Amino acid sequence: MITTKNVPNNTVTRDLSEFAAPTGNIYESVSIIAKRANQLSIAEKKELYQKLEEFKDSRDNSMEEEFENREQIEISKYYESLPKTTLVAISEFQNGELDYRMAEEEA
Repeated sequence: MITTKNVPNNTVTRDLSEFAAPTGNIYESVSIIAKRANQLSIAEKKELYQKLEEFKDSRDNSMEEEFENREQIEISKYYESLPKTTLVAISEFQNGELDYRMAEEEA
C-alpha cells in the first residue's frame, strides 16, 4: 500500500534547484520522479483491481443492469482520495527515500 504520510493532496510551488541538487541535473531528477510515480501507479492499480475482483459475481455478464455494492463504492472512494502518485514520488525524492543509480555510459 502507498504510504501517504506528509504528502499534500494539492499542488505546491517548489524550488527547482532543490530538485536538481541530488542528481546535479533537473532532467535526471524529473526522470527519476516520473519512473517512481509510474511504479506507484502500477502498484496502486494492481491493488485496487485485486480488491474489486472480490466483488465479481458469476452472474451472467450480458445483463445490462448493474448492481452497486456499498463496499465497492467505499473502496473506490478511498483510492480516489489518495494523493496523486506524482506527489508521493516527489515527496519520497525530496525526503531521500528513493534509491536510484545512473546507467553506466558506454565507452
